Amino acid sequence: MEFAVVKGGGVTTPRGFTAGVAEAGIKYQGRYDLALVVSEDPAVGAGVFTTNKFAAAPVQVSRQHLAAKTGCRGFVVNSGCANACTGQEGLAAAKMMTKVAAEVTGYQPEEFLVASTGVIGVNLPIEKVQQGIREAGRSLSYERGSLAAQAIMTTDTRAKEIALQIEIEGKKVSLGGMAKGSGMIHPNMATMLGLVTTDVAITGECLQQALVMANEESFNMVTIDGDTSTNDTLVVLANGRAGNTLIEDVQSTAFRLFSEALCEVCLSLAKMIAGDGEGATKLLEVKVINAPSLVDARKAARSVAGSSLVKAAIFGKDANWGRIVCALGYSGAEFEPDSVDVYLGELLVAQKGRGLDFNEAEARKILAKDEVLIIIDLKAGTFAGRAWGCDLSYEYVKINADYRS
Repeated sequence: MEFAVVKGGGVTTPRGFTAGVAEAGIKYQGRYDLALVVSEDPAVGAGVFTTNKFAAAPVQVSRQHLAAKTGCRGFVVNSGCANACTGQEGLAAAKMMTKVAAEVTGYQPEEFLVASTGVIGVNLPIEKVQQGIREAGRSLSYERGSLAAQAIMTTDTRAKEIALQIEIEGKKVSLGGMAKGSGMIHPNMATMLGLVTTDVAITGECLQQALVMANEESFNMVTIDGDTSTNDTLVVLANGRAGNTLIEDVQSTAFRLFSEALCEVCLSLAKMIAGDGEGATKLLEVKVINAPSLVDARKAARSVAGSSLVKAAIFGKDANWGRIVCALGYSGAEFEPDSVDVYLGELLVAQKGRGLDFNEAEARKILAKDEVLIIIDLKAGTFAGRAWGCDLSYEYVKINADYRS
């Protein structure tokens, strides 16, 4: 399926969405650290969240609001403080964020989702946050979508946003998204915030199913450092302004088209996160082919992409294929070791589970690229899966050794 990517697009590209930002001074001065995104029309929402038992206060509140099925009008996000492991005070602060967002927009608190990112175990400076939400509410516009993507960053080195358009039943449908994520990233979900908007007309049930499928193929296939965050949040709001016939059947062509587009948005954002891992110098993609099942393909790909030893070897430009097959061996995927081939790009470095002579200089040249592809042929079926990560550099340790300072 062909997607028309909107140059410079983001969460305000779909019709009826505006964004506002503020410099609330939550952790740092002189930078945007709060974003408010609002739909001018009532919207349906869907979400998937962290599996970490220490789910942050904003995650708990957003789950409650989605479960109530009262509809959505937007989301409010802060960086600089995760508002996680903060007890009842943290829950009150997360609810206050939705209350203030409602006050400045004229809607209801239950219509807002909330997300936070930053240091765990620190109380949210709620007075600064309230003031920031009010400031963001006064500056709502279509033009501030890219600033919103900047406001949710923590150790990210660049903003992550995308927008694309598709046609459904003759109607132009737009999807826009922004994400943050650089460290504490691992499947179930990956560590990140992902916020998507669309003007498609769709039921909440169909939207939720489309989001779950998109997440499995994108954010749940990203790993940076093996840690699953307390704050992982992926939500999507759909306000129906595109005017297409309501999508209410998961077997319909319209649902398939929208699902593919949503998956493309999530996949693009997920790869941006992988390429911007803390201290990363290159993007790593692991592609597993000819697996006995999709589950096996994904298990194998995630295991290799998540191996610290593989990631360190990629950083050092060392074609150490033994680390690749080692991570493959403990992945839990079904295959016969004596059948496995391993490639770096197009260069075969291991065949039938054993090493062979290959051009080390050519391998090093492949590993020196900004994007490195590992292909693993299990020769055990017809399924394929991909996972993304990055190399493991000295800078990663430096960043995380003094993260709270």
